Amino acid sequence: MASSTESGGVEAQRPRKQLLLNAFVMTTPGHLSPGLWKHPRNQTDSYNKLSFWTSLARLLDEGGFHAMFVADTLGAYDVYKGPANVDPVLASGAQFPVNDPLYTVPAMAAATRNLIFGVTASTTYDPPYALARRFSTVDHLAEGRIAWNIVTSYLESAARNFGLETQIEHDERYRIAEEYMNVVYKLWEGSWRDDAVVRDRESGQFAVAGRVRPIDHKGKYFQVPGPHISEPSPQRTPFLFQAGTSKAGTEFGAKHAEAVFMGGQLPELVRKSVDALRSTAKDQFGRDPSHIKVFTGVTVIVDETDEKAQAKYRDLLSYGDREGALALFGGWTGNDLSAFSDDEDLILVDKPAIRSVINRWATTVPGTDGLKWTKARIAEFLCIGGMMPKIIGSPKTVVDELERWAEVADIDGFNLAHVVNPGSFEDIIEFVIPELRRRGLFRTEVEHEGVTAREVFFGQPHLLSDHPGHQFKWPIS
Repeated sequence: MASSTESGGVEAQRPRKQLLLNAFVMTTPGHLSPGLWKHPRNQTDSYNKLSFWTSLARLLDEGGFHAMFVADTLGAYDVYKGPANVDPVLASGAQFPVNDPLYTVPAMAAATRNLIFGVTASTTYDPPYALARRFSTVDHLAEGRIAWNIVTSYLESAARNFGLETQIEHDERYRIAEEYMNVVYKLWEGSWRDDAVVRDRESGQFAVAGRVRPIDHKGKYFQVPGPHISEPSPQRTPFLFQAGTSKAGTEFGAKHAEAVFMGGQLPELVRKSVDALRSTAKDQFGRDPSHIKVFTGVTVIVDETDEKAQAKYRDLLSYGDREGALALFGGWTGNDLSAFSDDEDLILVDKPAIRSVINRWATTVPGTDGLKWTKARIAEFLCIGGMMPKIIGSPKTVVDELERWAEVADIDGFNLAHVVNPGSFEDIIEFVIPELRRRGLFRTEVEHEGVTAREVFFGQPHLLSDHPGHQFKWPIS
């Protein structure tokens, strides 16, 4: 957790670029703070009401956020006290139940002018032909303000519910994803020429023969003849987000992503992942490293003073749900902690996979030196913002730390998680954004109203020329 005493001299070394801010959410009662749905300030139990989402979108749009980044899972966190046991997540609503995130986007887009919507969808379980159609549809309805967060999925519960006995092996999922991207690029970029749709009422011609073609994709994993069933949307290919720091994930992001989400407790460690991503993009795929925006996730708890923020943190923590937190740990790591006693130091247990996770936290989570990592400590750590680093304090303390992260990790912006919603984002708008603006670290106004997601980040609506999807474009001859 950040301290105001660590920030001396940061303002003198402020980053030259203005920061990008995304609101990190999920269509579920308990995203990263299990149990907090019952906090008096929170209304995430209304996650299944459209008015909840349109109100949030308007708040973020008017408050200056660049995007709403919507997480998703395709299965329950059912490892803890398992196997296949959803009971521990039910009281806390810990990412269960969870609705499909794409369906709210058109309504939120209609209620806003500039906010971008980044929606998570999987290359492992969703056929590329169907996904391409859905994202084209929403890109039309959102007038280009849609992004796709590409994931390969990681839950055994998802694999079982899609008819598999177990998950597809990790690197094989990325090999599938590689071909998947070629299919959707062909559909989005190469199936309709820019001049295919003419909408000529006098001649009665909507689209012109010879300017729409099949893609005839025949690969190892997919057979897709095409053509794309949707006409080209404002961006054609939605703006592409990705997360993943394994070797396969880094290579995939370096090739395909236009923005990458990276997690970590210390900016010095995140910097190593950022450098690896950008060097891979340049050296292996010939891309300009600046053509990939990098975000990291943090949970901010802010108030007028450090003391008030710490009191707010303690109040929020009192609503946390231990069982839900341990269920999230089980889903994220694949390890069930229910067999261990409450006072056992899990750094010492005879399970290398658990020791590896806990050792990483013990050496990187601020303020935990010398403390035992028992189940209670793990639950306390995860109850507020999950595995994200927590920044708690006054506006100055918080922005000092955000500024330090941006400098040290060389990132472009942040995915800001909520603990309570409403609440967390209102606090960021009231306390954090004004301080960022005071330091020249955040835009004071939207430069171009109503433009596409890609125009916000890169100044043009379509894929940049060094992006691998650009080669599939069907030029007008």
